[in-house]
Amino acid sequence: QIFSEPEKMMILIAEDNPLMRKMLRSLVEDLATEIIECADGAAALRLYEEHRPAWVLMDVSMRPVDGLSATRAIVARFQSARIVIITEHNDAETRRCAFEAGASEFFGKDYLLPLRSLIKNAGDSEIFGREII
Repeated sequence: QIFSEPEKMMILIAEDNPLMRKMLRSLVEDLATEIIECADGAAALRLYEEHRPAWVLMDVSMRPVDGLSATRAIVARFQSARIVIITEHNDAETRRCAFEAGASEFFGKDYLLPLRSLIKNAGDSEIFGREII
């Protein structure tokens, strides 16, 4: 029997809290062939440009460049970017702003389990709604 080589998938985690980065990594590490990390939006943009990861897990509250600004910048240059906003600010206004910025999905940090299914089950060409809810 011939086994095909597993598809390579990189995930970028942009989160300023080291403990949250570690938790996110542990949640998705078996789904990716490589995970890269950074602690602010400017670094997320730079790393996206350099590596073009399949997924970005983006916090909102980072300095000096916040996650919504970074999402807007990444999507402006790379329309097919799949950016999942992950934030403790799980309110309607933040959600609206995230989708306006170009986020593919949005999760509150209090409930991340569906994130695994999203990444695991997404087809390469599938781009999620980017709708304002």
